Amino acid sequence: MTVADVRDLMAFLRTLPAVAGKAPPHAPKLLFRIRRFVGFWKMLYFDRQPIIPDPGRGDPWNRGRYLVEALGHCAECHSSRDVFGGIKPETRFAGGPDPEGVGYFPNITPARIGGWTESEIAELFKTGNTPNHGRVGSSMTDVVTNTAMLPQDDRDAIAAYVKSLPTRPTPPP
Repeated sequence: MTVADVRDLMAFLRTLPAVAGKAPPHAPKLLFRIRRFVGFWKMLYFDRQPIIPDPGRGDPWNRGRYLVEALGHCAECHSSRDVFGGIKPETRFAGGPDPEGVGYFPNITPARIGGWTESEIAELFKTGNTPNHGRVGSSMTDVVTNTAMLPQDDRDAIAAYVKSLPTRPTPPP
C-alpha cells in the first residue's frame, strides 16, 4: 500500500467506535506459532517491492493492478499453495482449494473467464452476478459487498487488470 493510503486507512479506523467484548484467540497452525518460522516464511514469500505503475499501460490498468495486488490480495484465495502456505507461482489467479476446506476458489484467468467482458467482470463486483446467470458464493459474497461500495471507476479498473491476467490452467484439487 502507499503511505498515503495507510494514513487514510488509519484515520478512518480511528473514527470507528470501540467494539465491546474481546477478540477470539488467535490460533495459527503450529508452524506459524514459532516466530523464527514466520521470519523464514517471510524470507521465502514476502515481497517488499512497491507496486510501480507500468508506463506502458493506462491509468485504469495500473489502478486495477494496485487494487488487486496491494489492497485486494485476490491471488491469496484464487491460487494454490505449497506445503509452507506460499502461493505456487504457476497457479497465481488460477484457482485453488479454500484454506478453510470448504470448496474451491475459481480460476480468474482467461482460461476460465476469458469470454467475459470487462464490463461483465465489473458488474460482478457490483452485484455478484456472473455473465452466465450465476452468483458468486462463499467468502466472495463479502468481497462483493465491499467492492459494490467502490466507485465505478475502481470496479472498471479491477476488471481491466483481471482481464489482462495471463492464462493459466486450473490446478487439480
